[in-house]
Amino acid sequence: MGAMSELFSSSPQAGETGDRKAMFFKKVEGNLLQCELCFRRCLIPEGQRGFCRVRENQKGELRSLVYGRPVGLQIDPIELEPMYHMVPGHKNLCVYTASCNFRCKHCHNWSISQSAPEQIRSLKFTPKEIVEETLKQGCQSISHSINEPTIFFEMMYDVVRTAKGRGLLTLCHTNGGIARTPMIELLKFLDGVTVDLKSFNPKFYQDISEAKLEPVLETLKTIRESGKHLEIVNLIIPTLNDDLDDIRKMSRWIVKHLGRETPVHFTRFSPQYKMTHLPPTPVKTLEGAMEIAKSEGMKYVYVGNVVGHPANSTYCPKCGKKLIERTHFIMLKNHVKNGCCPSCNEKIPGIWS
Repeated sequence: MGAMSELFSSSPQAGETGDRKAMFFKKVEGNLLQCELCFRRCLIPEGQRGFCRVRENQKGELRSLVYGRPVGLQIDPIELEPMYHMVPGHKNLCVYTASCNFRCKHCHNWSISQSAPEQIRSLKFTPKEIVEETLKQGCQSISHSINEPTIFFEMMYDVVRTAKGRGLLTLCHTNGGIARTPMIELLKFLDGVTVDLKSFNPKFYQDISEAKLEPVLETLKTIRESGKHLEIVNLIIPTLNDDLDDIRKMSRWIVKHLGRETPVHFTRFSPQYKMTHLPPTPVKTLEGAMEIAKSEGMKYVYVGNVVGHPANSTYCPKCGKKLIERTHFIMLKNHVKNGCCPSCNEKIPGIWS
């Protein structure tokens, strides 16, 4: 994501961490703890941290080191999540912290996601203050993104609970590695979720992200079961996850388990971090993926990170009318009326007001 504007109400401080008792952990033996927040289920000895770098065993109690310490708050169009089927064109405030529970070699936010909390400057904002800032800035929604929000679960959880009480829409953009129980608890207070489905090949997850595919698929099914709005992002990287057979398998799985109305974004890779030797994704590759997804019955398929591409926009799957015109992440026109196409009255899934 790229910032439109970034907010600072206090001077950023490097080397400082937050401190709050973590949720979702158990004692194993003595002061040895097991974190139960994500698929890794890290065993954490006293004085050590989990794989995410932000959950520390302090004298037999797991503590979050990023609670109340966001690296930044920034205002973007909601489309930048990306979230195309939710209050198009409205302002969204995004919250993020240091670190991640994946190690993606292509991460474009690597300076944030691959840093421990004491290695990067942060702000002091309580969840209540974050919600107040969201309202002050005239935003209709608040999201948790840029780094993986699972790792700052406690802060996100308190933010979304507070935000719902103030009439805000609540979102998160996740890699899907969260465990089922915390995901179910979080979904009680979320309106929409964007999930990165990085590949349909387990080897990609293992080699490129040091992660696993299966937990992500389980998270996607959990979100669908909840009835909350879901959109999927597949960043296509040349030579690594651009195999058309895998994209077809992925499309079929989405149709079967999540539904053909689930919006999917095939987005363009740009060389970043440890993948600067690879070229940007050819537009034809993205278009090929889009055509495969459509041929498998998917109704809302987008091409992302290609400014001005016709597939930035939303079209009625029944009559073909252009319903929401976008260029890149900027909404230009919205013709959706009461959640329907004005020409044929086809119901368009999403949250429109």
